Amino acid sequence: MIKPLKRLAVLCLLAFTISGCKPIVNHFAFYPDTTNVIATEKLPANIQEITVTTEDQIKITSLYLPSAGSEKLLIYFHGNAGNIYHRLSDLQQLQSFGVNVIGISYRGYGKSDGSPSEAGIYLDGSAVYQHAVEQLGFTAENIIILGRSIGSTVAVDLAQGKKLHGIILVTPLSNGKEQATASGLGMISAFAGKSFDNLTKIEKLKSPLLVIHGTDDYVVPFAMGKAIYDRANVKKEFIKIDGAGHNNLQDAYPDEYWQPIYEFIK
Repeated sequence: MIKPLKRLAVLCLLAFTISGCKPIVNHFAFYPDTTNVIATEKLPANIQEITVTTEDQIKITSLYLPSAGSEKLLIYFHGNAGNIYHRLSDLQQLQSFGVNVIGISYRGYGKSDGSPSEAGIYLDGSAVYQHAVEQLGFTAENIIILGRSIGSTVAVDLAQGKKLHGIILVTPLSNGKEQATASGLGMISAFAGKSFDNLTKIEKLKSPLLVIHGTDDYVVPFAMGKAIYDRANVKKEFIKIDGAGHNNLQDAYPDEYWQPIYEFIK
């Protein structure tokens, strides 16, 4: 009798060359937190929770930070661990640059329903973008998309073919297979298939691009961010932060990190 995990592996071996083994990919890709959130009544007065229903009928709850008098909106896609409430200080910093900000809470993260998956977080990004345009009244040319780490895959997927104000990618990964290899997953890397394929999708961007990456990033290697930058065929800028790792960019290197973002937004 084949054990369940071995049976799953056999099935994956048959399917990964087409689309990757989704259960295994999702297992290793996402580390959501639904416990450490901020109660609605304890949020700062100028921060709102907005709930949007996705195409597949999942309700996701994100944070909206309005900026009076600004016609620009920055949509922020966070990394694979924690939730959007852990990024509140980053959202406030971005708002201080004179733009409205929405911090996405993916399905299965924070107060959002559902379970995370690659296809699912792309639907989450699309739903919030449509809400921003159709309900909040922002135009594409006034929208900036910022994706960090795995959030870069949502940003790139959403931005394809759109003429936006700009796209900011922080520590972006190249694709799921290369990321799995970099994470030391060995033979399991083959199961990633064509997942999280930033390298292919980046060629379809039509908006200005800013890429930021630390040279000592051992989670998403520096070479991945450089490969993304090199592949893009748009007006672009690459910021290399010497000595920076994956999670210490804004804390240990605040000037090198925030100043290029501020200038790009302006």
